[in-house]
Amino acid sequence: MRALIVQHVACEGPGLLADALFQDGWELDLRCMDAPGAILPEKLEGYNALVILGGPMGAYEEEAYPYLYRVQQLIREAAGKRVPTVGICLGGQLIARALGAEVKPNPVKEIGWYPVRLTAAGRQAALFAGLPPEFPVFQWHGDTFALPEGAVLLAEGETCANQAFVYGGCVWALQFHLEVTPEMVANWAAIYADELAAFAGPEAPAVLARETARIWEENRPQRELFLANLCRVLRGAV
Repeated sequence: MRALIVQHVACEGPGLLADALFQDGWELDLRCMDAPGAILPEKLEGYNALVILGGPMGAYEEEAYPYLYRVQQLIREAAGKRVPTVGICLGGQLIARALGAEVKPNPVKEIGWYPVRLTAAGRQAALFAGLPPEFPVFQWHGDTFALPEGAVLLAEGETCANQAFVYGGCVWALQFHLEVTPEMVANWAAIYADELAAFAGPEAPAVLARETARIWEENRPQRELFLANLCRVLRGAV
């Protein structure tokens, strides 16, 4: 089994997801698009799954980042051929945009840990099987996606309504991150320090580190179950 992973910037990698996929027997073709000479394949031929990670750009910034057009082409190909696909944060927004839905600034940013609630459909969805109706997730985004026609909303939030959807039973879009490690969170807090300080003040990095440490330990079983579900979804076992 071979998965194409689109990584937009070096600091926002697949994290726990890469470990889970390796353990599940996957070969990963990771394309980091801010690396010199990085290109994407023309087609998904030879791949069994597509994963699109997060990044600091907007899904609608194709003129500044022309490769985003290709990402959206690959998403539409995946949807048409029923290639299992997962998009995380920017990746979820690109799925929405590729399938004809609007991506725009959310009324407020979300940075840090927030609860999301599963809808009735979400409680029945393979990606969230066994998870509680509400659980904390890591967020770092300013935009939000609308739902493509025919998509099913799976999770909701208080300050950003649309948090997850599935399209065609095989294309899964998440606004939030469940692939991050504490080290990744700390790295993002350093790299995007100005944005974090503007959002939550000068004490924000310390507060975020404490909250991450607490939630990381408390929610280990949920995190491991989600990653196992995600591997099953990418294998098409839904």
